[in-house]
Amino acid sequence: MVIITFGTLRELMLQYPTSKVSLIFWHRVTEIADWKRFADIKKDFGSVDFVGNDRYVFNIKGNDFRLIVMIHFNTRTVYIRWFGTHTEYDKIEEIDIL
Repeated sequence: MVIITFGTLRELMLQYPTSKVSLIFWHRVTEIADWKRFADIKKDFGSVDFVGNDRYVFNIKGNDFRLIVMIHFNTRTVYIRWFGTHTEYDKIEEIDIL
């Protein structure tokens, strides 16, 4: 999959240093993946959730963090939409991840 963009992940790792190892792992798995549907993502990341509108939520670092991405299977593209702590995730509004 093509991830837009690694620079965003690098910034997130600086902002949330304890997430670095888990974000690098997520990036490596996602980059080599060839997901065609939600079931394919589930095979790699069992705790991923589909939340509608092409958005998927990944638990990062044992659910300490949440990563929301938009995935377009037809173009094999993953767009990073939001990242933060589980507590921050509970406070976001839908408009924040559009």
